[in-house]
Parts: sequence; C-alpha cells; structure tokens
Amino acid sequence: MTPIRVLVADDHPFFRNGLKTLLESAPDTEFVGEAETGGQAIEMAKDLQPDVILMDVQMPDGGGIEATRRISRDGPQIQVLIVTMFEDDATVFQAMRAGARGYLLKGANSSEMLRAIRAADNGEAIFSPKVAVRLMDFFSSSRLSAPPEIFPELSEREREILDLIAQGYKNPEIAADLYLSPKTVRNHVSNILHKLQVADRAEAIIRAREAGLG
Repeated sequence: MTPIRVLVADDHPFFRNGLKTLLESAPDTEFVGEAETGGQAIEMAKDLQPDVILMDVQMPDGGGIEATRRISRDGPQIQVLIVTMFEDDATVFQAMRAGARGYLLKGANSSEMLRAIRAADNGEAIFSPKVAVRLMDFFSSSRLSAPPEIFPELSEREREILDLIAQGYKNPEIAADLYLSPKTVRNHVSNILHKLQVADRAEAIIRAREAGLG
C-alpha cells in the first residue's frame, strides 16, 4: 500500500516536530517535508507534490489561507487540511472558500489527526467536532438566508479584483493571478474607484476591508 505523502506547514517548530513524529510512526503516512511560511508551503507543494498538506492559518509570508488558495488552484489533486487554534466562523469559511478539504483544531489527538489525513486523502471533507457543530449551527440558523450582496454596484469581476486589492495585491500580481492583461486590470481598478466614489486605492482598501473583503 502506497503511504500518504504529507507536507507540514506551520511556523512553530515544536508543533511541526510533533506532527513529524506522528507521521513517521504511522505505517500508512510518509512525512515529506516542512514549511515555516505560506510562501514556502506554496513552493514545496509544487516541488514535492504531496497528497495532503497540514496547513496552519497564521504564518509569515501570506499565511495559510492564501497558501491554500494558491495550492488548490494550481494543484487541485493536493488535499489541504487546515490545522489551527482558530475556530471562529470567519476563519473557517475563509479556509473553505480557499479550497481546504477540512478543518482541525490543534487540540486534536493523534488518532483524530491520522483519521483526518486518511479521510482527506480519500476525498472526504473532515472537521473537528467543535467546528462541525459550528457549521451545523450556522446553516440551521436564520443566517441561512442569502446575505445582501457586497457592493452591488460592482460587477462580479470588479468585486473579485477589489478583494485582491484589499489583500494587498498590486496590479501586475492581479493580472497574473486572474490571467488578465495589465491594461484590463487598470481599467477595472479605475471603474472600481469611480463606482465606489473613492479618491484612491488606499481609500478603496479601507472600504473593502470594512465590508469584509480581503
């Protein structure tokens, strides 16, 4: 049986070492590497092509959410499991939108961690019990009704670009990320500033982040 190849991305050496020991002790998992930053996780995912990545949320150089988004886009065969201390709704849903296969809290024991890795490798979605309860509560509550659209005056593409602007992307990075020409991105940014009636990019970022983008 081919072992599940696992990359660990976390900026805490103690936690990385604990996961490495766990993965090396299980007969069906293989520890293939460790990353300390979001940028390292992206590059190592390209180079190593692991089956599963255990991804922290808060890391230097972009963090785990952005790394998950990039890895899920460029290597959809790689399953990303978020492993973090944060269990708030905003972080959970950001991770899911970024393409994470599951969401575990760092209090998970060894058997829960290994079960989650196997489930993710098998294409299943997996959540820590506390996170699963929060998801059930969310979808069973009145919040199930569709929220009002953010900045309805913007097109879907303009909202997508505004979200990237709020994350700190520059025009060339937006163009590369969305496979658009630099001129097209400049036109979209100009339209966004006009429609939002803001003076410059900095003011647009403030408006976007106040609305929950970025």
